[in-house]
Amino acid sequence: MPINELRSITTFVRTAELGSLSQAAAAQQISPQAASKALGQLEQYLGVRLFHRTTRSMSLTEEGQRFLEAVQPSLIGFQQALTTVRQSKNELSGPLRIVGPRTVLHAVIGPVMDEYCRLYPEVQLDVQLDDRIGNWVEDRIDVGFRLGNSPQEGLVARRLFPMQLIICAAPSYLRKHGRPHSLYELGAHRCSAFRRASDGRVVPWRVRVGDSMQDQPVNPVFCTNDEAIELRAVLAGEVIAQLAAPTAAHLIRSGQLVPILLDNMADNYSLFIYYGSRAAQPARVRRFIDLAVDRLTDSADFLLSREELTLAHERGVEGARS
Repeated sequence: MPINELRSITTFVRTAELGSLSQAAAAQQISPQAASKALGQLEQYLGVRLFHRTTRSMSLTEEGQRFLEAVQPSLIGFQQALTTVRQSKNELSGPLRIVGPRTVLHAVIGPVMDEYCRLYPEVQLDVQLDDRIGNWVEDRIDVGFRLGNSPQEGLVARRLFPMQLIICAAPSYLRKHGRPHSLYELGAHRCSAFRRASDGRVVPWRVRVGDSMQDQPVNPVFCTNDEAIELRAVLAGEVIAQLAAPTAAHLIRSGQLVPILLDNMADNYSLFIYYGSRAAQPARVRRFIDLAVDRLTDSADFLLSREELTLAHERGVEGARS
């Protein structure tokens, strides 16, 4: 006979505490018939009678008393655990685990994390930047950022903004080496590339050709797996690089970088924020998701309009000639 152990044991303990099966049923918000069935199933399952029953009263048998002493502390502990978890769901404290790729994420989520820490100082942020896609369940991840498709089934995805990949050079590079007018001329220029730490391979540039996207291999004179180091080399005028807009946008707007080969700028990828079922999220996780979505969705800080890019290109090229 199938038995709902939790309901049966709860009914037994409540009956012993209240001295009445009907009161035990009312305390659990179930019918007296359901309570009687649950208690009967428990007695049948154990093979002993737990109560002496008369038309007017119920009293524990010897076996019932021993069983009560054994299960009552555990039931109390279980109920306390349920209460604690329910309360903690609404608390703005505890750990918040965030993962994302090493590239571009510093500029993207740094300001969001700063604001979140000011608003909720009792939350302990644990941020891991890694281009590797791990197991989010085993790693107990609360929130993740990724380019493109979900890294794992069952996650909720929110698109934040398209990721523009802009080929850039410093004005000093253009004055010294000129600029490529097409992808075919890149071979005559000093290019940098990103080397994946996972397998050591050089990542080709992702470029637009007409209406399609394709990989553009480059013969780099400079390789790294750290975006900050690559950016330093570009700003020093040593190399041309393909940079993500979150890294390059403010430098293009200030004239420190010049966008080139604009027709080949890729923007088919988007940055997404990922998380588990929203209905089950603790408050500290929900607040971070809401803040990130509000601050990052189609943010002008990480996107350059076609007009901005064209104007920056023209100014940069003209400046390099003078």
